Amino acid sequence: MSEASHELKVFRLGLVKKLIDYIILKYLKERGKASGYDLISQINQDYGILLSSGTIYGKLYALERKGLIKGEWGERKREFTLTKKGERTIDAILKDPTAAKLFKMLEKPKEE
Repeated sequence: MSEASHELKVFRLGLVKKLIDYIILKYLKERGKASGYDLISQINQDYGILLSSGTIYGKLYALERKGLIKGEWGERKREFTLTKKGERTIDAILKDPTAAKLFKMLEKPKEE
């Protein structure tokens, strides 16, 4: 991996970590519900970044305390869904053209 390629990966990781709350809300909007593990896998697939379970669950619980998502136990895992407040929040963000471009730009390049 070249130095420039490594720096780009570090830059993208920093952006994803700063925007993780909104990335989580976006995924829940698209999928309806997801577990922490589902989110870790999807973020790795889409952004090429493997976040720890501590990072994801910390963010999920913070979003739950803010009233943006709610978690419920399924058969074997806790699954999270958007609340009305969370849905309004992510809808407003996704309507913004700059935010939509930013989400697209963060996705990992297809050649990786």
